[in-house]
Amino acid sequence: MKGSNMKEPKKKSRMRATGYRIWFILNIIFSCIYLLWRLFFTIPFEYGIVSIVAGLSLFIVEFLGMLEAMVHYFNMNDVTVKPLPEIPLSMYPDVDIFIATYNEPCNLLYKTVNGCNHMNYPDKRKVHIYLCDDGSRAEVKELAQKMGVHYLEREEHEHAKAGNLNHALSVTDSPYVVTLDADMIPHSDFLMHTIPYFIAQEIENEGKDEKDQKHYGFVQTPQAFYNPDLFQYNLYSEGRIPNEQDYFYRDIQVSRNKSNSVIYGGSNTVLSRRALDDIGGFFDKTITEDYGTGIMMQKKGYICYATSEVLASGLSPNDLKSLVNQRIRWARGVITTNRKMHIFLTPHLSFAQKVNYWASEWYWYAPLKRLIYFISPILYATFGYMVIKCTLWQILLFWLPMYITSNISLRMLSRSIRTTKWTSIYETVLFPFLLVPVLMETIGIKMKKFKVTQKGEVENERGKNLIYLIPFILLVILSVIGIVNCFRMIFESNDMGPVVVLFWLFLNLFILVMAMFFIMGRDFMRKSERAQVVVDCEITTKSGKYNCKTVNISENGVALELSQPINIDDKEDAKLRIWNEQYEAILKAKVVHVDNKKKSWKYAFYIDDYCDTFEQYLQLLYDRVPTLPQKLDTTSGGFDDLRLNITKRAAKPFYENRQLPRVTIDVSLPDEKGKKWNLLDFNYKYCTLRQEENMPEKLKLTVNKEKKLFLECVKEKEKSEEERILYKIVNYDMINEDSEKNHALETWLLQEWKTFSEEKAKQKDQTKKETAPQGFDEMQHV
Repeated sequence: MKGSNMKEPKKKSRMRATGYRIWFILNIIFSCIYLLWRLFFTIPFEYGIVSIVAGLSLFIVEFLGMLEAMVHYFNMNDVTVKPLPEIPLSMYPDVDIFIATYNEPCNLLYKTVNGCNHMNYPDKRKVHIYLCDDGSRAEVKELAQKMGVHYLEREEHEHAKAGNLNHALSVTDSPYVVTLDADMIPHSDFLMHTIPYFIAQEIENEGKDEKDQKHYGFVQTPQAFYNPDLFQYNLYSEGRIPNEQDYFYRDIQVSRNKSNSVIYGGSNTVLSRRALDDIGGFFDKTITEDYGTGIMMQKKGYICYATSEVLASGLSPNDLKSLVNQRIRWARGVITTNRKMHIFLTPHLSFAQKVNYWASEWYWYAPLKRLIYFISPILYATFGYMVIKCTLWQILLFWLPMYITSNISLRMLSRSIRTTKWTSIYETVLFPFLLVPVLMETIGIKMKKFKVTQKGEVENERGKNLIYLIPFILLVILSVIGIVNCFRMIFESNDMGPVVVLFWLFLNLFILVMAMFFIMGRDFMRKSERAQVVVDCEITTKSGKYNCKTVNISENGVALELSQPINIDDKEDAKLRIWNEQYEAILKAKVVHVDNKKKSWKYAFYIDDYCDTFEQYLQLLYDRVPTLPQKLDTTSGGFDDLRLNITKRAAKPFYENRQLPRVTIDVSLPDEKGKKWNLLDFNYKYCTLRQEENMPEKLKLTVNKEKKLFLECVKEKEKSEEERILYKIVNYDMINEDSEKNHALETWLLQEWKTFSEEKAKQKDQTKKETAPQGFDEMQHV
């Protein structure tokens, strides 16, 4: 039985791989048929120069775009993952860790260095951590001394980040080097899950001639992010879509292992010093030193390997300007590096490597491709120029099969990380800002100054980027005019031919509106990012200790889930102990919000004191794979995207400041004279009583006579529309200071809450039975 159970997943995996292959082959066939039809039958040569240029431009970008997609599909069609080698602990070598920084704040660097200090390694004396500060800042030097790591600076600051790293290389000597961006916090198992690849290969080389030996150049791990990227956040989709970079690092990079064309990403990477020395250090001839360094290693024959395992996480750009500057730098760097490296002419790269690096460059021409995709239907529907010469039935016959198989192939091969819709949205958002820089770099006009991506600062952008909406508004207006014209043509001619252009325009309109939502931005509501982390917690209050679980944690706060509504004075600190298998943190925190979650209670705390366990607490928060989505929410479509953005933007902010548990109960409590009063709501400091005639200003209600537990109540409000009167419990402080009475009050409230909840559930079930159609119970029984 056990053997059969083990075979089942393998069988399903083979069937899944076969399914992928079938769709991939179908897409190739339909794409080739479509391109041949487009080339020989649809270019409008007889309709004038504008139509010819537009038709050929559209065909060229379609052809190159499909070629790029085929490269990725071919790579992803058969992805092989190497298992992590097991090597003796004594063979783990010395490692230098370079944290490159220029102007990043110290609180950001602190988290990165803290993650490095907590890395697991057989002999931690072999791990050498360097803060490579190209800003020569006194506060960074002080931070390095405080955290027990090395500080490096240089007198001259040539070649930006590449020069910074090369300087670090010149004053260190470990055989392996880790490069980390200032915000990238490594996980504790980073070294233990990367170094073995290098050592296992060296063991395999033993006894072989030098010409037969192979060596690793670098191992690249994904660049993951613990905060939502701008696409996730601005489009209210942080719970629906993965980070935009996930498709590249978790799919494309890993699939390029088969051709040894993995791109060095600059961070979260382990590199061989032997390989770096062999190529003369980090490549410093372009603004993307990482991209060039990887190609140089592959030219020398080094193995460059990418793993999909997330081993570090950092901070994604959180404003439009930083995002645009980052992508401009990447685009121009890739284009100029390919030119300087003579990618297509060099004999030192294989054909597969050249094709993959061509695909890397063509990707950055997406702005041009996107512009043509928007302009083409507008030229026909709005200005009357023919772009594609065809009929409706020809489109359905040649285009539709290609379109469907392409969408299915992308979704399946990317393991639901990416779809055509989201690719279009990502490209559309950036195309107006990248178009000119990409074209300038293509004709040799260089970028004047290296711009570092700003990280660590959060700025609200909602309503501040309206000027950037202009190109999108213009395209929306032209598309709407085209849509109106298409409807007019259909009704006037009774010809359904323009339906395809109409569909194209509506699709473009949806993408443009989503891009406009992105540009409009969204207010940041939190000081620090919240992670959905569930770990053990013990909370200590004046009434006792309670074991529970965290719901989420951030640098400033903790949310806990408790099974009962306990009394925590919002004016005093509660003691929290949070732990997992590796870390334990002690915190003092004040409750800032309490919420009823039907069968449990959520308590949110603001941290006042980390009790000298801040480093441990940071590890609890960051030593994990980010809790943001890893796959797309496949249950929602384009309509849901629009509805979500419209409703969220139209809704007014709603803030609650309930710092005590408001418990709904229905219990009668006697006063000193024996008269009973109906208590409806209770939160330890206040309660509401059912309104009666001549309600007294003061009441003393008996909860537990034996323990002398009384509620001394003073009327707060005279009238209430809900027929309730609010009373303040003036002896709250006295009860709160008496642990025995405090505990007795919590026990009484828990019992009354459970009784009320059970009665309410019974009433609900009874109502369902009474309103159910005749024979419903018999049907349920059957």
